[in-house]
Amino acid sequence: MRPLFWQQPRFQDGDGTVKQSTRTKIPGFVIRIAEEEDAALILRFITGLAAYEKLSHEVTATEDLLRETLFGNRQVAEVVIGEYHGDAVAFALFFHNYSTFLGRPGIYLEDLFVQPEMRGLGFGKVLLAYLAKLATERKCGRVEWAVLDWNEPAIRFYRKLGATTMDEWTVHRLTGEALNRLAEEF
Repeated sequence: MRPLFWQQPRFQDGDGTVKQSTRTKIPGFVIRIAEEEDAALILRFITGLAAYEKLSHEVTATEDLLRETLFGNRQVAEVVIGEYHGDAVAFALFFHNYSTFLGRPGIYLEDLFVQPEMRGLGFGKVLLAYLAKLATERKCGRVEWAVLDWNEPAIRFYRKLGATTMDEWTVHRLTGEALNRLAEEF
């Protein structure tokens, strides 16, 4: 059986632009590394995910912020785009974290989104497999992510892949005014 993907160093877009990409076992589906000119596309995926999660009111990201944080001098995350027959249909945004217990970096998947009409075709699984392969190549100890507790289709999908639910851990977050108040105490 052929692996889910194999490396193809570069492919040429219809406009002649050369981009790094990875072919997959799904005919017509490739994964490519996002570039600065993808900022608008990435923002569309983010707002699509936010709408699905009923969190559109929380999106404050802009194309300019994405350009700065993903492609600027201090790049804090990475993005890959899934294209099906040349159309962008999925994305994954991730960054490195670190496990003190393992003494190794990990990959934290912040967002994975497949357009609703493209779900069920295996694109999400291939994106996760790509990240797992990337994690092993980078000698990471794990790949992890969060999922909303009401998102049963995603939870079933992740469990089917062998992912473990970390029920004993509770995520805490400082943001907005609470973040600013604590920062002022330093």
